[in-house]
Amino acid sequence: MYIKETNIWYYAFVAILGLFVGMLIDWMNKRLPEYKKVFSKEIFTKYFNEFRPNYILVIITPIIYIALLYTYGIKNTFIGNLDLIKYIILTPMLLSTFVIDYKLQIIPNRLNLTIFEVGLVTAFLYGLSDVAITINMILGMLAGAGIFLIITLVGGLVYGKEAMGFGDVKLMGALGIYFGLSNIIAITLLSFLIGAILSIILLLTKIKKMDEYIPFGPFIVLGTFISIFVPFETIKNILFEIFTLGMY
Repeated sequence: MYIKETNIWYYAFVAILGLFVGMLIDWMNKRLPEYKKVFSKEIFTKYFNEFRPNYILVIITPIIYIALLYTYGIKNTFIGNLDLIKYIILTPMLLSTFVIDYKLQIIPNRLNLTIFEVGLVTAFLYGLSDVAITINMILGMLAGAGIFLIITLVGGLVYGKEAMGFGDVKLMGALGIYFGLSNIIAITLLSFLIGAILSIILLLTKIKKMDEYIPFGPFIVLGTFISIFVPFETIKNILFEIFTLGMY
């Protein structure tokens, strides 16, 4: 049996993989803020004995993996499957970023660095078939980090404090390698749009107060997932309609 030309057994495999990765994300969220190693023997002795698994992560990760497989499918070449592979690897790091930044208002350097390192390897592999793709990915890194660095510095000058943390700057630079120039700009706009909408909702529902810090990392993660699953042209057209108020 096939779903969108992909054997159903592949879906079963990524669903099972997602279950284990969901538990790994939960473990990462506990270890990274404490600057402890993620991959250690303690994962077998402490996780189930001392921690209560986050079942939301255990459920949502397989769903995302199945959606990735449905969206990108299985190709005949390694390079053809590279989009699927890189997003399968990126997903747990994005989910971990969302949870840690929302709870603790930090994005661990180790997490950002790992995203960056995997991105560099991916850019190198793409370069084996098309150097132009690698160049675009490097430009995406510069644009992602550059835009957020400018916002942070200008915010510091105008308001006397950081408009956003340097963890967000590092995260956008790392993500730029995965998505390239055009897509990282789209993710930037999506992040601010989502951030504005959800911040208003959080304030109106009194989940957050006016003087309370609202972390930006989760908005970046949501914008990134939208970019993963929605074609760039569709995102561009929607953003164009929103920011021009449908006048063009």
